[in-house]
Amino acid sequence: MAKIISLVNQKGGTAKTTTTVNLGAYLAAMGKYVLLIDLDPQANATSGVGVNRDNTDKTLYHILANQAPFDEIIKKTSLFGYDIIPSSSDLAGAVVELINDSRREFKLYDVLHSIRTNYDYILIDCPPSLGLLTINGLTAADSVIIPVQCEYYALEGLSQLLKTIQLVKENLGSEVGIMGALLTMYDKRNRLAREVVKEVRLNFPGRVFDAIIPRCVRLAEAPSFGQTILQFDVKSAGAQAYRQLAEEIINLESSNT
Repeated sequence: MAKIISLVNQKGGTAKTTTTVNLGAYLAAMGKYVLLIDLDPQANATSGVGVNRDNTDKTLYHILANQAPFDEIIKKTSLFGYDIIPSSSDLAGAVVELINDSRREFKLYDVLHSIRTNYDYILIDCPPSLGLLTINGLTAADSVIIPVQCEYYALEGLSQLLKTIQLVKENLGSEVGIMGALLTMYDKRNRLAREVVKEVRLNFPGRVFDAIIPRCVRLAEAPSFGQTILQFDVKSAGAQAYRQLAEEIINLESSNT
């Protein structure tokens, strides 16, 4: 049965989508069956795995709006064992349509819990906001990975997000746990970045991944070719970091079972 992991940060520019797409690729390369859920109306994860947004007539929106079953929506990526439920700008409209639905915070939960036996991992790329879509991403998940950019306000943003997750747990009865914070956009030449790594590890002991995602031109270039870093430049520093992260997550899982 799939482990459902949401990647969440209310700020944009934290490498959240980059992490979701590339973590999924490495988990698939390590023999796991992976489903990527693009919960962001910007649909960057969709194009990042090479799915053409303009040629996609049915997306996650159609599942949440009860207009199509999930097996009509799931698409295969070019990597074996790596599927995606794509997104589109229509998804922003789903928020308005769900307002009067009594299970509006659990629509994604209901969908994923009916298909989780088909996969080892389901990764959810949440939008960079704390609206209804992200709340769906939190209630559907078993655990959360929080990408944290190595910058001045990193700790503040992380603390706020942890409080929000706690509120969701208390008010909606969600069981979601914190798998860990992931330090991203790291430049070892930058003294502030080195300080942030130290501070985050100090303030959240045992809840920060060992893997650190570096600033890497190749990581930034890969999505424009519709490729993961595994396909685009497997020898790059970014590729090595995501391989390490995938190994860490698989090891975490095996030590918890």
